[in-house]
Amino acid sequence: MDDTRTNAADQELVAAAQRGDLLAFETLVRRHEALVYRHVRALVREQAEDVDDLAQEVFVRAYRFLGNFRGESSFRSWLYRVAINVTRTHRLRRTRQQAVWADSGEGTTASVIESHSEVDDLEWKYVRRELIARALASLPADLRESVVLRDVHGFEYQEIADAMGVPLGTVESRIFRARKRLRPLLADLLGPAMAAESEEPRR
Repeated sequence: MDDTRTNAADQELVAAAQRGDLLAFETLVRRHEALVYRHVRALVREQAEDVDDLAQEVFVRAYRFLGNFRGESSFRSWLYRVAINVTRTHRLRRTRQQAVWADSGEGTTASVIESHSEVDDLEWKYVRRELIARALASLPADLRESVVLRDVHGFEYQEIADAMGVPLGTVESRIFRARKRLRPLLADLLGPAMAAESEEPRR
């Protein structure tokens, strides 16, 4: 189903849910829960049970404020704005900050790659996800949120602007800066592709 048909179907379900149809809202949850889960996990990098709780909180809050949705953006964009707010609140509640990259080199991309140079494919996939998660966690929240929506979820730039409630130019700048900061952290992992993509901001 293309984006236009998906958005139209979402709008119909939202209208029904706003009239009190719980089944319509449950359908919306099923349509978007996997993407919301992956988005939350990418943003907060917590244990699975914490991500589950936060993803559930996204839908609880979405249901509570569904009456505020006016259809000015896609439901997906609006839902991701809710997810961003939930993860921001979560981070504010946390008092402990975790160090991501140590000066000694232990835990950096290069050292982890070298220590796992002969692991099997399944373990390497886990290591790769962990490296990317650590790199994302090193970014400021606004940069991380933007680049996750673009490079993990494939949102268009205007969709990201709608989801985050900022101008299009701000989104473009944040994604450019995020990719520039990620490039040295992931250079050994992702090779020249990210370097080339990070050279210029989107016009």
